[in-house]
Amino acid sequence: QLRTVESGGALVQPGGSLRLSCTTSGFTLERYIVGWFRQAPGKAREAVSCISISRSGGSANYVDSVKGRFTISRDDAKNMVYLQMNSLQPEDAAAYYCGTEIGASSNPNCVLAPGLYAFWGQGTQVTVSS
Repeated sequence: QLRTVESGGALVQPGGSLRLSCTTSGFTLERYIVGWFRQAPGKAREAVSCISISRSGGSANYVDSVKGRFTISRDDAKNMVYLQMNSLQPEDAAAYYCGTEIGASSNPNCVLAPGLYAFWGQGTQVTVSS
């Protein structure tokens, strides 16, 4: 059973920081491109960040709105994916999900397209409010 469990979401003030964690199981994480995605009420799910497999360089991409503020990382030995979020703004408030690209890939360049990924977790809620 392929599973992901997101955690770390919380209520923070604008300018605050959070570190989200994605615990994976049921598959060999090191073989997959992974990413973080978010969905706010009334909006479509959008890709926030993705990262290629470590053996291909572990290169990351980010949606323009979070560049310079968010950092994605992975620890394949621990079956974990992380998203460090700094300088949070109200526009970042959403349910955050981690996902794996459908089909193992060694492509060094990951793609920010939700339709290419599979999601199994329930997400973790990030609320940004003063």
